[in-house]
Amino acid sequence: MDCCVCSPMASKYRLPRNAICAPCHEGAKAIIAFLDNDEHQDGEGHGSVMSPRSIEANSSPKASVPDNNSGLRDAWEKLKEMRDREEATNQRAAYLEHGFALAWKEGIHTDIIVKPGSGPPIPAHKAILAARSEVLRHVLSGDDEGCKAPAGDSISLPELSHEELSLFQAFLYTGALDDQQQEEEDEHLLHALLVAGDKYDVPFLRRACEARLAARVDARNALRSLEVAELSGSAALKDRAMATVVEHAEQLVFPSEYHDFALRNASLCVQITRALLDHKNNSARTNQ
Repeated sequence: MDCCVCSPMASKYRLPRNAICAPCHEGAKAIIAFLDNDEHQDGEGHGSVMSPRSIEANSSPKASVPDNNSGLRDAWEKLKEMRDREEATNQRAAYLEHGFALAWKEGIHTDIIVKPGSGPPIPAHKAILAARSEVLRHVLSGDDEGCKAPAGDSISLPELSHEELSLFQAFLYTGALDDQQQEEEDEHLLHALLVAGDKYDVPFLRRACEARLAARVDARNALRSLEVAELSGSAALKDRAMATVVEHAEQLVFPSEYHDFALRNASLCVQITRALLDHKNNSARTNQ
């Protein structure tokens, strides 16, 4: 029987004549079983992918990739390699995140004070701030030796409140956003962090905030999201917000809040008008 997977004529087969040989069938089952297999805990309590020996020991003969099918066997080995690499990357990221987070939360050997626009200042490490933000690196170092801030000095980020600055610094140390905030409060904080990510050139923070905010855009917050997107230069968030404004135009442009929005954002109002006309014209062409 010719196989539609390993046969030289595989590209010629079409349903319903497709057939698969026993080695390919067992190899496919083994790959599916591997992908569905839950991660096991090793002796130290860390998640790890099963080693090749443990896989061989715990697999039945039918679940092993046959030796006479090198293509599926190579795919099997590649999948194991990818899973092992992913697990190693996750463990390394967790190790680094824990160490940097601990240094920041406990103020271990901090050498600079960061002052928000309101509220108490927050200690930090110059090396971390400079490594995460090109803008902060220039603020801390200057163009010459005489501009460098001495140990114990301070810098100010007046556009951020104490809470916003705390979340901003936490992200610089850990690369993660806080998931404990309430949705409305979190949305306000994400707006501030997106603008800060743009101002201080932290692309990873920008992308993280954009993804969360774009997923939450609706008629309730579309205009505010559009303002923030324009301020931060976020094209992805702006496209999502503009599409929502066009979709819910009657709900958004007649209330008194739109008048205040228009006074603050004349250019955005022009863009909204053009988007509405484009939408109307496209709808008319579609209905013809």
